Amino acid sequence: MPVAAFAYSQHGQITGFNELARNLCKHLFETESQLASWSRYLRQPDGKAFVAGQDPASITALNTRNIDGEELLYQPDDNSSLRLKWYTKAHYNQQRTYLGGVGTLVEIAPAPNNAEEKQALLAAIVDTSDDTILSKTLKGIITSWNKSAEQMFGYAADEIIGKHISILIPPSRLHEEDYIISNIAQGKKIDHFETIRITKWGTEIPISLSVSPVLDSKGRVIGASKIARDISLQKAAGNILKNYTQRLEIINSVSKIISEELDLNKILQKVTDVTTELIGARFGAFFYNTVNESGDAFMLYTLSGAPKEAFEKLGMPRHTSLFRPSFLGQGIIRIDDVTLDERYGQNHPNKGMPQGHLPVRSYMAIPVVSRSGRAIGALLYGHPDVGKFTEEHEALVIPIAAQAAVALDHAKLYEEVKGLNDKKDEFIGLASHELKTPLTSVTGYLQILNRMIDAEQPKKFVTKTIQQVKRLSALVSDLLDISKIEAGKLQLAKEYFDIYGVVADAIELIHQSYRAHEIKLMADVESLQIYADPQRIEQVIINLLTNAIKYSPQANSVEVRLSHTGDEVQISVKDFGLGIPTEKRQQIFSRFYRVDDLSPNISGLGIGLYISHEIVSRHGGKLWVDSTLGQGSTFWMSLPIDDV
Repeated sequence: MPVAAFAYSQHGQITGFNELARNLCKHLFETESQLASWSRYLRQPDGKAFVAGQDPASITALNTRNIDGEELLYQPDDNSSLRLKWYTKAHYNQQRTYLGGVGTLVEIAPAPNNAEEKQALLAAIVDTSDDTILSKTLKGIITSWNKSAEQMFGYAADEIIGKHISILIPPSRLHEEDYIISNIAQGKKIDHFETIRITKWGTEIPISLSVSPVLDSKGRVIGASKIARDISLQKAAGNILKNYTQRLEIINSVSKIISEELDLNKILQKVTDVTTELIGARFGAFFYNTVNESGDAFMLYTLSGAPKEAFEKLGMPRHTSLFRPSFLGQGIIRIDDVTLDERYGQNHPNKGMPQGHLPVRSYMAIPVVSRSGRAIGALLYGHPDVGKFTEEHEALVIPIAAQAAVALDHAKLYEEVKGLNDKKDEFIGLASHELKTPLTSVTGYLQILNRMIDAEQPKKFVTKTIQQVKRLSALVSDLLDISKIEAGKLQLAKEYFDIYGVVADAIELIHQSYRAHEIKLMADVESLQIYADPQRIEQVIINLLTNAIKYSPQANSVEVRLSHTGDEVQISVKDFGLGIPTEKRQQIFSRFYRVDDLSPNISGLGIGLYISHEIVSRHGGKLWVDSTLGQGSTFWMSLPIDDV
């Protein structure tokens, strides 16, 4: 065997050894001795004696276990030692009877014991290292260059040793060398400095540098050693991750915008702009499906990367073999060079690219299909270079197109609802205006008739009829106010007036109609001038008082407070009636909203509080409510004293 080898019996007796074993450890192999007798020559790696029976020779002799490369010191005398690795393996017969075994001893090479050997070892390590290692003087002259440096930069050692380090540095980064040298001259190490360097062929590569000072025997800095690692892969992976993160952020931002937006044009423009940028297209457009009389036209709705005028003189896409699948929602089209496609330029009157057309070679079309399966339109992208669009670009646009389709459905529904709502408001306004004239005439005739009748019973019926006509007239006035509010035409005739007097007059007017309720007025002022529309403010107070009485049928009192606080006046109307659930308090100021589950038998259209809220808001004030279910409600109104 080409190593020191020996054999031993089941009793631990050496039965044989080779010349290499005798030459390596002559004190162990002078005779065929017992293994156990070797323990006096063996030490632990740190020179300490083994615990009795735990040295490799004793373990082998007793067949406690096999030994696989255990390190030890062979110390035949006080002046010498040898570092070894011990291997033994026991052998058995077919009946599993222990017969003995074999062992080998391998010398561990000693550390270099002189400067030349250490230097040679270090040079060998540097030269075979996978890292690029080089050294230079403080003036930047390259003094050493390993094989990995040759592979990274392309220069052989004899080509570059003696040259200035600037041969590897881009001109725009020469200032980095001054920074590195200044730190090295001060004995400072530079770790993981990321930069760019140039190869022999002019290629720029991203690297990570670690630079350490080189010292002479007196500890003076005489140069620098550099370890460089090519980080191209890490940079590429980082860029991929960065791009992926940016794309996710863009997709999320688009999703948020189009989910919250109901304006059709804004949705489409945002989707077109973002997806065009996202996939690197030069041009992007959304064509909305709209069929003309001939049944084959589309409408350009949004455009990115070019002015709309670029399309206006060319006309809209038609049901050609190239465009048709996209606008029918039949699938995605992606072509590296559209001018080479057999479907391109085969339609009258154009043969090839029409004059004045945007330069397009790379082409991609993504259908936008609603949840119902209806093709809403298509997103089209173009680039003057060949092969610009990939499957990845398809994957980026498809989810945005799907979300856009949902948003477009919502926007279209919103437009339809808004149109119906506008028609309804228009109808309410016209109907209210038309009803005003006959109601005024009826009221006048009834008042004349009331004066002409002396009989008590007929006079009583006429009086009640006049009251009902007044209620109907008030309702028509409210509806007319709503139409004015929605049209932005509710006029305010502001002037200075005494708010105390208006509150008192409103209380007196309501008291005449609802004598069963006591209305108490508590005020910290007897007169206060404010700048507002007195008729509209009185309208609000009357509405609040009427509601307070209407929604507290089991109570008999209402409390009104008037207070002056700083630069505003506050008016509250408190009832002791049904109260309002917490979850419905914000809704009560909405148009046509009523809390019907608490007051199914109380008439009303749910427009009084809506009108009151609008009037107060247009005065720069606030209207709100505090309420406890079953104990009543307090409506608060605050108004600025002077004009806002």
